[in-house]
Amino acid sequence: MPVSEGQVLMRAGEVPVSFFVVLEGLLEVSDGEQVGIHGPGRFVGDIGLLEGQPTFSTTTAVVDGVALAVPIEELTRIVTGDPLLGDVILRAYLIRRSMAIGFGAGLRVIGSPFSPDTRRLLDFAARNRVPHRLLDLEHDPGAEAILRRLGLGASEVPLVIVGGSRILRNPSVVQVAQALGVRSTLPPASSDVLVVGAGPAGLAAAVYAASDGLSVLLTDAVATGGQAALSARIENYLGFPSGISGAELAERGTLQVAKFGATLVTPSVAESLVVDEGALVVRFSDGTSVTPRAVVVASGMSYNRLAVTGLDRFEYTSVYYAATVNEARQCGAEPVVVVGGGNSAGQAAVFLAGTASHVNLVVRGADLAASMSRYLIVQVEEHPRITVHRQTVVVEANGRAELESVVVEHVPSGARTEILTTNLFVFIGASPATSWLGPDVARDERGYLITGSGTTPSGASRPALETSVAGVFAIGDVRSQSVKRISAAIGEGASVVRMVHDHIATGGSRS
Repeated sequence: MPVSEGQVLMRAGEVPVSFFVVLEGLLEVSDGEQVGIHGPGRFVGDIGLLEGQPTFSTTTAVVDGVALAVPIEELTRIVTGDPLLGDVILRAYLIRRSMAIGFGAGLRVIGSPFSPDTRRLLDFAARNRVPHRLLDLEHDPGAEAILRRLGLGASEVPLVIVGGSRILRNPSVVQVAQALGVRSTLPPASSDVLVVGAGPAGLAAAVYAASDGLSVLLTDAVATGGQAALSARIENYLGFPSGISGAELAERGTLQVAKFGATLVTPSVAESLVVDEGALVVRFSDGTSVTPRAVVVASGMSYNRLAVTGLDRFEYTSVYYAATVNEARQCGAEPVVVVGGGNSAGQAAVFLAGTASHVNLVVRGADLAASMSRYLIVQVEEHPRITVHRQTVVVEANGRAELESVVVEHVPSGARTEILTTNLFVFIGASPATSWLGPDVARDERGYLITGSGTTPSGASRPALETSVAGVFAIGDVRSQSVKRISAAIGEGASVVRMVHDHIATGGSRS
C-alpha cells in the first residue's frame, strides 16, 4: 500500500489491525519520548500486536513510500506456524518489549511511591510485562503539574495514563487490564478443564489439553508466567544453552495457549471450589463461576515475608520479591541487599550486580551449595560487586519515609552490622497458594496438596496427580513432594492431560 508523508499507520492507545513492513521510504515510531526510524526491509510493532493490546507508540510515515500491510490474524499464523520467519518476528518483538520496559516507555502511573495503591498498579504492570513509568508525586514537578492541569485532587490518584490520552482514576487492576487488552472477555460458564494458575505448569497443561482437543479455560490471579516470569535469566533449562529470560518463556507459552484455542482470563482470582451434586464449581472474586468437568490446580506459591522489626513500614516502598528490569530501573546504581540462599536469590544477585553499585547477599545457611545450583554459586562468588554474608539474618530495618538501612546479625558470633540500602530483595521461599480450596482437598502438614494417595470410590488406584477430590488434579509447586524445577512443572502439566482425558471419558469411575 502507498503511504504519504505524515500519514499515521498506528496510533498510541489504539489496537492495531495490521502489521506493517517498510518496502520504500521511512516510518517513525514514537511514544512521545523515544523515537525510532525504520527503513526498507524492517517492520514495526512489538509483542502487544500478537496479544491484542493497544500500541504504546504512534507510527507515522516520514516520507512518501510503500508499506506492506498484513492483517494481525495472518501475522499470528505466521509467528505460530512458520518456524523461520515467525521466530525472527517474535525475537524482534520480545527484544523491543524488553527495551521498552527498560526505557520506561508505555503507560504512565502518577502517584506516590509510598502509596499501596500505586505499588499495586506498578506490580501489576511489571508482572504483566507492560512497559510503564512512575511519575512520582513526591519528587517530580511534572506529575503535580499534570494533576493541576486536569483539575484532579489527591483522592483521585494514582492515575494511569494509557496511550498518552486515556486517563484512569485510581483504577483497579482489572480496569487497567481491560484498558490494556490483557484481560479477555468473561469466561465460559463451562469447559472440559479449568486450569487455575498460569505459571509454567498451568501454561503447559493448557497448551497440551487444548492441542488434544479439550475446551480449556486458563486463569491466573495476576499474570501468566508465575514466579518463573520474574527470573532475569534461566540458564539450566534444557534446549537453551545461553539461557532464556523468564519473561520470554512466559510470552512464548502465552502465545501457544492462544494458538491452540484455550481461553485465558487474567487477572482472575479463584475464591472457592465446591462439589455441588457431583459437579465441580469454582467461584471467582468478580462474582463469576464456572462448572468444568475437571479442574487442574496450578496456583503455585505465595512469597514468604521477612519477620523483621520495622520492615512492615517499607513493604510498599522498598521491599521487592522479584528482580527484573523494572526493579533494576527503580533501584538504579544504589546498593541493594538480597536475602535468600536459593537459585532465585542467586539469580537476583547476579542480575542486580549489573546495575547496582554493590549487592549484599544475606544467607542464613553456612553453605550456598545446600540450596543453590553450582553454576550460580560460581557467578555469585566470582562477581566483584557481590558480598556474601553466610550464617547471617536480617534483624532490623531503619528509615523514615523509605528504607535507609538494615541491620544484619552473624548468628554464630552474634555480631551485628548495619548495611546502608534503600532496596531490599527477599527470596526466602514461599507457601502453597491453596487457601481458596475447600477442606475436602487433602493437604500435607505444610499445606501442599496430596496427590495419588489412596483409592477412588470405585476402589481403583487414584491417578498420580489427582487430589482427594475426584476430577481435581494438582501440578507444579502447589503439589506435595513436587520437584521445584520449571522443567518438572512443565512435565507435570503435560502428564496431567492424559489423566484428565481418562476422568472425562469415565465420568470419574474407574471400576
